[in-house]
Formats: sequence, C-alpha cells, structure tokens
Amino acid sequence: MFAEIRNISVYYNKSMAVKDVTVNVPEGGVVSIIGANGAGKSTILRSLMGLVPIRHGDILFNGESVTRLETAARVKKGIALVPEGRQLFPYLPVITNLKLGATVRRDRAGIAESLEYVFRLFPRLKERQKQNAGTLSGGEQQMLAIGRGLMANPRLLCLDEPSVGLAPIVVEQVGEVIRDINGRGISVLLVEQNAHLALGVCQTGYVLEVGRVVLEGDRETIRCSDIVRRAYLGG
Repeated sequence: MFAEIRNISVYYNKSMAVKDVTVNVPEGGVVSIIGANGAGKSTILRSLMGLVPIRHGDILFNGESVTRLETAARVKKGIALVPEGRQLFPYLPVITNLKLGATVRRDRAGIAESLEYVFRLFPRLKERQKQNAGTLSGGEQQMLAIGRGLMANPRLLCLDEPSVGLAPIVVEQVGEVIRDINGRGISVLLVEQNAHLALGVCQTGYVLEVGRVVLEGDRETIRCSDIVRRAYLGG
C-alpha cells in the first residue's frame, strides 16, 4: 500500500479525537473519508502531515514510516495538504501564494512545469495572478488553495473539506479537478461531509463517526449502506 495510516489514536489533552483508525491509500488511487463535522476527519489528515502527534499507531508512506518526521520532511517525500478553510495569504498576490507552495523545492524547471499545469487547470488564476488572494471569490480561493498544494509536486494530495461554502456548480468543478489531478498519477485522500462529491470521485471510502471507522469498502458498498443513505444521501 502506498500510504498507510495504521491504527492511529489521537487525543487533544484528555479528549479522544480518533481511536484505532486505519486508512489505506493505494498508489494512483482516490480514497474518501466521509463523516459529520467533528467526527475526526481533519485530525486524520493533520496526523498524516505531522501537524498533530499520534498517541498510538504508525504512519507509512511508500513503505517507510514517517511517524517521527517533521512536516517539512513529509512534504519533501511527496505528501501535501490543502487545508480546510484554505488558509491563504489574502494580502499577497495569487502568484505569490502559489509559489509559497513550492517552498521545499529547488528544481526550477520542475516548479515552472507545475505552475504551467496549475494555470492550465485553473485558467482564472492565470488571469488574476497579480490580484491579491483575498479579493477572489470563494470558488477561486479554493482553486488557489488546491493549486498551491500542487506546487509542492505531491505524490499524495490530501484535501480537507474542499466543498465547504461553495455553490453546487463549483462543487462539481472541484470533482472534475480531482479527477484531472488523479489522471496525472497523483494519489488523492479526500475528507468530506459532502458524500455526493466524495463518492463521485473515489474508488474506495471510509465512514467515520465519533473518531472511529464504522464502514469501509469500495464506492458502491459505501453508497448502498444504510448509514450513508440515511445520514448523507437523504435516502
């Protein structure tokens, strides 16, 4: 398995955030984690990036444990996060925000190639590259956040709630972008409350409730489950 989150438990002080969670991402795959707000989805991604410590378990990437590595070292190995809420620099131009995503890189030709891909994927960002990020629409800001993640040249791109606050038509565009990114051979780990988006792009998925995995399987197994139909698909 390409990326393995093995039986991790994470606590904030004495409060359990996730308990004995295992998530596997195959190379070249798209995996979704579905769950309500507060279920622990973002904590899993933050643990994968080394932003919060795990109390138990292990995290492997490309066959190597990265559990003790700092965040920057994980990024260098090819893991990138598009955080919930975008966390852009609103008073800096679009182009500067994008280049900040390539901070750990030294390959100028590769950085230029990544920027060209981002501008092909998001032509609006190319048109507005000198405009401050804070003046973009919500959808454009989300595209900028994804573009910044791609500038790290990831082998695994983690997306934390990319659909939040976006109009349905923009959510559809996010789905198309995820498919395009995956078509370039980049693995994707998507965390989402929007089950329609999550199940529309993934091959396999996990359902998280109160910090625990309650269901896992291929896309149709997840889609047809009573848990998901009742809680997320309105059925």
